[in-house]
Amino acid sequence: MQLLTPLALLGALLAIPIILLYMLRLRRREVVVSSNFLWAQVIRDQEANTPWQRLRRNLLLILQLILLAAIVLALARPFQIVPTLGAGRIAVLIDASASMNATDSPGGDSISRFDQARAIAREVIDARRPDDVITLIRVGAAPDVLAPYTSDADPLYAALDGAQPGLGAADWDAALTLAAAGGAGAADFDVLIISDGGGALRGTATDGGRALPAIPGDLRYIPVGVSAENVGITALAVDVLPGQPPQLFTQIENFGTTAADIVIDLRADDVLIDAINQTIPAGSSFSFIPDLGGLDSFETVRVGVTRAADATSVDHLAADDAAWAVYDGGATRRVLLISAGSLFLEQGLRSLPRLDVTLADPASGIPTGNYDLTIFDGFTPPRLPAGDLLFIDPPESSPLFTVGALTVIPADAIGTIRVERDDPRLTYVDFSGVNLLQFRQVTAPWADVLIRADDGALLLAGDIDGRQVAIMPFALRDSDLPLNIQFPILLSALTDWFLPPTTVALPDGAVNLFDPAESAIAPTATITLGGTVVTPAQEAEFGQREYWGWLALAALAIALIEWILYHRRMRAPGILNLRRKAAL
Repeated sequence: MQLLTPLALLGALLAIPIILLYMLRLRRREVVVSSNFLWAQVIRDQEANTPWQRLRRNLLLILQLILLAAIVLALARPFQIVPTLGAGRIAVLIDASASMNATDSPGGDSISRFDQARAIAREVIDARRPDDVITLIRVGAAPDVLAPYTSDADPLYAALDGAQPGLGAADWDAALTLAAAGGAGAADFDVLIISDGGGALRGTATDGGRALPAIPGDLRYIPVGVSAENVGITALAVDVLPGQPPQLFTQIENFGTTAADIVIDLRADDVLIDAINQTIPAGSSFSFIPDLGGLDSFETVRVGVTRAADATSVDHLAADDAAWAVYDGGATRRVLLISAGSLFLEQGLRSLPRLDVTLADPASGIPTGNYDLTIFDGFTPPRLPAGDLLFIDPPESSPLFTVGALTVIPADAIGTIRVERDDPRLTYVDFSGVNLLQFRQVTAPWADVLIRADDGALLLAGDIDGRQVAIMPFALRDSDLPLNIQFPILLSALTDWFLPPTTVALPDGAVNLFDPAESAIAPTATITLGGTVVTPAQEAEFGQREYWGWLALAALAIALIEWILYHRRMRAPGILNLRRKAAL
């Protein structure tokens, strides 16, 4: 145990005047006795008036000395050197994604992973040194700085107490960029990631991992969570074909390691339609198209999942146990395809439900009219129309992107195409069996790279100027994609992104999770960032744990006890005391 301000111990000298006061104070007390014995007290009264008295045992004196000792020690700020996870300038990034709502923490079913993460962050704050500064960043759909860099613990504790997890994915790219900016120029900079390692952090070193920004200091990972047991709804859609009643497609997955016995309840406009008992094996999914009983005039449909009464399995995440969908009566969306001729693309679009596809020739220009989505196949217009845009093999640059040289993929590089499977836009897309001859180099700083080869991007997508834009920089004829089952899956994924179905907002503002990366709650022992595997952090730094707060609380309690005892002694003597004194 060491002291930050040892000179405060000089305050212990105040014990001397306290003791002297007890030795010098007048000890005269009025005692009610009979007059026969009044003169017998003269000698004792004279003794009480002498200046110096032998110090006698006194409870109030003892409490006052203990109180002084507690105050002096608190001012001296005793501390203990303890191992800690960070030192210097510390950025604490707390995962607030949907999976952090899982209640598999050792503390019980009411303790979530996010609660556990907050407790770990509190330990980091407790062990800080006087010159350490800490910032807290909540990593949700958008990073949120809970507390800027400070050495004061109070705002850090207050920020932790008010933080809550979200119901979506975490944007680690933006969070790490924010953390890196705060550590620029710091001599000693640590970034602590407190997470279950799910979502965008999950990856392997063999596939390059996530291309996340470099951190100027040390990156450390503190994992939370212990279980993978979860059953969740991963898809729910209401569709209708012309002349047919509406159909509901539902997919439920068991992400755990044991079979799950569940009850699936189906409601239309809050009216129970059906309840199904189902057992889903570990790591499997269950898809079904329930009978809506000829319903054709409902607005919302809800599917819920609960454990069967006799189930032995557990479900640690409730965020994906219910989902809602809106039935819009089969409304169609208008799509304009401008192409010199692409039979596969035309047929692929017409196979998708509720798309009204209009064809146009590039030589004739862009037809007038309002379209929800315009697709340019091998053509870059001089003027961009309104609405969302999809470019396939753009030959020229546009105000939105720059087209570079043509890149030929070597024959021995087949199979090196990588898909960002963690991106919800490409959840079910797999390009491992797609072969590609060549593609154009395209640069679009505003876009995310969703599919990439070793030498460039094969699919870019993002939001710019209030619209959604995607770019596929290769011709379909230069690949076997149109002959692959992944072609309609990719078209469906892109059109769902461009033309999403109507969603239902819950009373708390949340929407359906539908993110297998978040429903798969199995904690990850390591994370992969920028191709580097990050293992769980060890307490390699040393911090200080101070105890002045506890000493201050103890001093307050002792002062209260001393005050109570003093006022009790100041009361008038009771009858028993009067009789005892009268007998003297």
